[in-house]
Amino acid sequence: MTTSTPGRVLLVARRPGAYPTIGDALADASDGAVITIASGEYAETVELTGLRVTLAAADGATVVVDGRGAERPVFRTFGGSLVLKGIELLAGGASAIEAQDTELTVQRCTVSGGRGPAIVIRGTTAFTVTGCVISAAEQGILVDGSPGRIEDTTVEDVLGDGITLGQGADPVVADCTVTGCGLRGFYVYQYARPVIEGCVVSHTGYEGIAVAHHGAPVLKRCTVTDTRGSGIAFASGCGGEISACRVANTAEPGISIAEGATPVLSEAATPGGTGDDALDEMLAELDAMIGLPGVKEEVRALVDELQVNEWRRRAGLPIGAAGHHLIFAGAPGTGKTTVARIYGKLLKALGVLPHGQFREVSRRDLVGQYIGHTAEKTATVFEEAKGGVLFIDEAYTLSRLAGSGGDFGQEAIDTLVPLMEEHRDEVAVIVAGYTGEMVDFLAANPGLASRFGKTIEFENYSPDELLAIFGRMASAGDYELDPAAAPVLTDHFRRISGDVNFGNARDARRLFEKVRKAQSQRLRLLGRMPAVEELRGLHVADVVVATSQ
Repeated sequence: MTTSTPGRVLLVARRPGAYPTIGDALADASDGAVITIASGEYAETVELTGLRVTLAAADGATVVVDGRGAERPVFRTFGGSLVLKGIELLAGGASAIEAQDTELTVQRCTVSGGRGPAIVIRGTTAFTVTGCVISAAEQGILVDGSPGRIEDTTVEDVLGDGITLGQGADPVVADCTVTGCGLRGFYVYQYARPVIEGCVVSHTGYEGIAVAHHGAPVLKRCTVTDTRGSGIAFASGCGGEISACRVANTAEPGISIAEGATPVLSEAATPGGTGDDALDEMLAELDAMIGLPGVKEEVRALVDELQVNEWRRRAGLPIGAAGHHLIFAGAPGTGKTTVARIYGKLLKALGVLPHGQFREVSRRDLVGQYIGHTAEKTATVFEEAKGGVLFIDEAYTLSRLAGSGGDFGQEAIDTLVPLMEEHRDEVAVIVAGYTGEMVDFLAANPGLASRFGKTIEFENYSPDELLAIFGRMASAGDYELDPAAAPVLTDHFRRISGDVNFGNARDARRLFEKVRKAQSQRLRLLGRMPAVEELRGLHVADVVVATSQ
């Protein structure tokens, strides 16, 4: 048996015993290495292939990586993983960061200059860009095909587009500011399906948010002002959603929907919907989920109770102390995480919680490596979740009875119990897991069970419901499933539903990926470029191949 060891920690600094350049440190770096960089300006460029490495400015250090003298990206990476923290990048004749199929994380970095997009992300690997500032570039961020998240990031004073999302990319772009763009603030095209929420777009030479070539973004709570073109524009053939967005002081029309475009508008051009509007929107999202009739009924009953409590409060009538902690019991893949997210939004819409943000954790996020460390980690996670939902998946792994770590897991439970009581009006804790194991979890602390107001049971999906879920996955990917494949899929779901490790919607997702793979292999053998209809079509034969594996 082999065990993995963490990578080395290497220091780059202008002093004896340290690596003088980032390149020197990378030459000695192995997978998982952390390179800490002391204050200074480093005139170099970096190219990585397959390496997993972290480059971080030392605490309090000002680190500038200057690639202005080169005609290549400051950081170019293929595969592997690259984490950049707290670094300033100056680009020259190319992008500052160019990542291909790389697990890229960019945190608290400043990027400026360069030719083309300041940050280019391509491939199918998830990425994260948070807390960054991008300025004085030809373009801001380009994402082609990749999922991931851009959050709390500013793109300003760029000659072209601020953030471009294409080639089917479906990242979440949240709480970003895009201003001072020569072309468009956001450009969504080529089947991209991002979620753009809470963003502010202003002072663009053309549209604030432009959607073309079958793009289908979900735009939520965005503000678009002071644009020379329309605030939001959808070209023919595009879809998506516009919800609770504000458009002001733009060219007319503020929201332009071309003939043949099909975005769904909800409270589209207002500063934001009323509480009742937002509540109806969240309940509609819950109702749109396939199956789960008992779960929907339980959640609606909770909403009714909370709504009446709010009305009583406004009327000056007394209301009882209300906790919002819940137990979600059931097998994996039954929608527990999705319902927990909606529950947080419902609590925000009702005015019960101020933010409604969602923080999902598991045992590894709460349990430390020594006595006392767990209490500190658990308290920190709880503090970060205040104002929203703390969702603990597979919570039973924390209990002694689960046999997974003994007292360290128990320390997390014992830390949570008083916090849940002291801050019951500030956070909703939802614990989830198999029904039987959750009984053991509740027995781990005498006061734990009393902290939860209700247990909601999530039943397994039926074969017909799994067929509908599979169909939604196909539609979301712009595939067209042959109706004749329905009985093959239903029979398959019926066969596997009795397995001990049956994963419900997770199994449906895995099967969908297998069907896509089978289609790809079939089309590759055509010896020519397939037509659009062929690229979209999932045949019975593809399903048969996938279900036989």
